[in-house]
Amino acid sequence: MYTESAQLSLLSIFSLICFFIFLITKNFSNKIRNGVLLDKDFEKPQAFHSEPISRCGGLAAIISLIIFILINYLLFGKILNDYLFLPVALFLIGFSDDLKIKTDPSARLLLMILILSISIIFLSINIDNMDVPVLREWMLYSRIFETFFILLCFLFIINGANLIDGFNGLLAIHLLIINFILLFISINNNQAEFALLITAQIIIFFILLLFNFPSSKIFLGDGGSYLFGAIITLNIIETNNANPQISSFFFCTLLFYLFFEVFFSFFRKIYQKKSPLLPDGNHLHMLIHKKMIKKNYLTSLFINVIYLFLIMPGFYFMENPLISRIWFFSLLLFYLISYYLISRKSNT
Repeated sequence: MYTESAQLSLLSIFSLICFFIFLITKNFSNKIRNGVLLDKDFEKPQAFHSEPISRCGGLAAIISLIIFILINYLLFGKILNDYLFLPVALFLIGFSDDLKIKTDPSARLLLMILILSISIIFLSINIDNMDVPVLREWMLYSRIFETFFILLCFLFIINGANLIDGFNGLLAIHLLIINFILLFISINNNQAEFALLITAQIIIFFILLLFNFPSSKIFLGDGGSYLFGAIITLNIIETNNANPQISSFFFCTLLFYLFFEVFFSFFRKIYQKKSPLLPDGNHLHMLIHKKMIKKNYLTSLFINVIYLFLIMPGFYFMENPLISRIWFFSLLLFYLISYYLISRKSNT
């Protein structure tokens, strides 16, 4: 049983450790393989910086997460297998690209699918609460279908996190909003152990913001975005399973931006005769930056304020399956209309 004083002590110690990990990683990451972590590619479509910046945020974050898991085990005797094996494995896939170990995008995707499939099966990652009767029945009677469905969930959110990581604070603030909502749900339902884990992640996000917002001193890199994409998916699944009174479509609402950014971009690129696996400069946040808000960090604030405003009605009706479902699809429609209007402005 977690005591309140033990939790506060753990979080206080962890906050200090986490800050110094980020500080040390920032100062010494440039020495790794003669500065291989420095992002000097200013010509790529998703580049919005004009000076070399280290992609060491993911490295600092994974070290911080592992230290928290170890301290948590020493104090409370609970090892968090899901949050250890899967995030670390996916971080390593992304970090290899940060280290400029060139791999084909298709090969990287296949490796990600393999690791996710193994993790879902052997770590027994399940979705117990589902508001769509057909999907619920299929997942109940077919482990293969359930594994495939959970695999898609991870892939959409991980790649969504990777897509929006290019702007200062955009991903970190977005995940902070989601985690604060999950923390509220956990505390409100007396789920102290999970609330502690969520709070530790919030600490990591806040410290990341100190080095990434409003001006960027470090980037998360592919390793960091893969790491946090996996973690936020695990958080959503865990909260969904622990709170069956909440509509599963409410959790879809929380993830609508990360999910639909990937889903829409995939088919948009196919329509434009582009490879859906390669980046371009036509994602929603990039269009907003180019044609509406010229400053990188202000675009991040603008998008997240709009996002917070949009999900609040869903939060109020989160225990109503019908309204949650309607609101989720309304947000997808809002995204499509927004993209059309902004891209039309861009073409003009």
